[in-house]
Amino acid sequence: MITSAQYVQHHLTNLQLNLKTMTIAHTPLSGFWVLNLDSLIVAWVLGLAFLISLYLLARRATMGVPKGWQNFVELLVDWINSLVKESFGKESTFIGGLALTIFVWTFLMNFMDLVPVDLFPKLLSYLGVQDFRCVPTADAMITFGLSLPVFFLIIIYNLRAKGFKGLGKEILVSPFGAWLFPINIVFRLLEECVKPLSLSLRLFGNLFAGELIFILIALLPWWIQWTVGSAWAIFHILIITIQSFIFMMLTIVYLSMAQGEH
Repeated sequence: MITSAQYVQHHLTNLQLNLKTMTIAHTPLSGFWVLNLDSLIVAWVLGLAFLISLYLLARRATMGVPKGWQNFVELLVDWINSLVKESFGKESTFIGGLALTIFVWTFLMNFMDLVPVDLFPKLLSYLGVQDFRCVPTADAMITFGLSLPVFFLIIIYNLRAKGFKGLGKEILVSPFGAWLFPINIVFRLLEECVKPLSLSLRLFGNLFAGELIFILIALLPWWIQWTVGSAWAIFHILIITIQSFIFMMLTIVYLSMAQGEH
């Protein structure tokens, strides 16, 4: 019989891989050479499922009036393309595809928070797996990893729109003028570094809190779990959708800002 604290700690412990020794860790580890293997596995599986489903849909797509799944995907694509057009002033196939991928993949990872907290740990315990967390976006490693490509794209779009000379001048001169260029550089570095941090920490914080609440609900007596759990699950559907939208929309806005003047 485990205590409530041990139960919570068990469900918040990742299945980890030590890259130095290439062994599965049975106790919580920390450090650069440690991967949260469960978060990566679930993220990869969901990403592949997303890509395969869209590939199969594209193979079966018809030119007539769309129905069913094709209709839903086309509505989603049109909606995202309209958001991109509002921010950029024109349609962009690359940004539209990026925004679609971010929204759907993030939503799928968020949606794993609605899976019963004991389901995967119980099933995998028969295979000898002691710890397993199935919500990738409740892992800061995953959310920060998602934000890094956006950060590099912001730099690329800045260079493409302004060139090395224009971007360098903007960094040195804005916002306080050329005489205060050291302060301008510090402010610009802070501004750019805050973007991936805000993207990753906002998503991580909301999903980690949601996961923790579901774990605490699982500690309640069985006869009240369904009432409280169902109410929180319904509300949480809104949270996971909004967080996916915010991550996608901020990506579009940041890339749009990178092409404009400071």
